[in-house]
Amino acid sequence: MLGSLKKHLKHLNSPRHSMLDTAASKLVMDPYPLKRVCVSLVPPKICAGSSSSLGGDFAPKPSAGPHKTRECLPMVVSLRNRLKYTLTYREVVAIALQRLISLDGNVRMDKCYLAGFMDVVSIAKTGENFHLLYDSKGRFTLHSTSVEESKYKLCKVRDASFGEKEIPNITTFDRCTIRNPDPLIKANDTIKIEIKTGKHHEKHKGSFEVVHVQDAIGQVLATPLGNVFTIGKGSKPWMTLPRGKGIKLFIVEEAKKKEGALKGAVA
Repeated sequence: MLGSLKKHLKHLNSPRHSMLDTAASKLVMDPYPLKRVCVSLVPPKICAGSSSSLGGDFAPKPSAGPHKTRECLPMVVSLRNRLKYTLTYREVVAIALQRLISLDGNVRMDKCYLAGFMDVVSIAKTGENFHLLYDSKGRFTLHSTSVEESKYKLCKVRDASFGEKEIPNITTFDRCTIRNPDPLIKANDTIKIEIKTGKHHEKHKGSFEVVHVQDAIGQVLATPLGNVFTIGKGSKPWMTLPRGKGIKLFIVEEAKKKEGALKGAVA
């Protein structure tokens, strides 16, 4: 007999990119302005121990959606652990029920609704917009974007086929189906989709057999085709990139960079 659907997620089995323990320690150590809310409600000793509510045996389990469980970030983790807008799970629920959070232009009231790579997270109350991207270490980061940049997103084409009545359509990596696309669009291409209308304006040809990839500083790495995502044309990206610009440094190089920054600050 098959077991029922699991509605919980163990903290130990949560995705690495959620960084729940790291975010919990930063919430206690860093002097964020939002801690004033906690100080005004409870004594300082209880507020200092608020990291226990971010740990424990269980972690927020993403709701069913267009992305895989291990390739997404639930709304509660985005607001509480990353943006530091709340301190508790209950506060995230209160914000979501006020219809203040939008994902790709659609209001989401589910506190565990998932956001995946390239999704646009908008907060109506503050007027902020974020693109969910990967940093140079392969972790999810909410990168703040302008209003113009938040009007579109980049999508990788997974499949190009013919549907019912021989109508051509393409399927993107976030399970979005677009009918009657440009006939030149093929699998592994990247298209720019306008969030409000769903129209795609530009495309960039993908690679059919990627073996080696070279970054901006000349480092060459080998990677499977599924890991390649085109985000621009030539040396010009279609969107702003987070800190590091996607260039991964070795441990020794990163240590030297930090050491140079400390010497400059002391001088």
